Amino acid sequence: MQRAAYRTVQEALANVRKHAPGSAVEVAFHRRGAAVEVTVADTVGRHPALGLPSARHGPTGVRERAEQLGGALPHGPTPDGGYLLHARLPQGGTAHGP
Repeated sequence: MQRAAYRTVQEALANVRKHAPGSAVEVAFHRRGAAVEVTVADTVGRHPALGLPSARHGPTGVRERAEQLGGALPHGPTPDGGYLLHARLPQGGTAHGP
């Protein structure tokens, strides 16, 4: 679960840098019962998006990791033009597969 939380934040911050440079970012962690919730929210970027290459696998991998642990990873644009990612990762979740 700790690695999943770390990778979630790492991927979210990489996406903010790439798609919304210059935006304000807030990262928050909360314990909810037997789960840890990780939220990464950003505002509209102040600079144009960077033209960096992408395989588009990062968010998919983070979502799959959360699901393997029995959690979820809702994410999407906010009404004000920013982006919100919210991971729910159960404490003691066990990853399945390779």
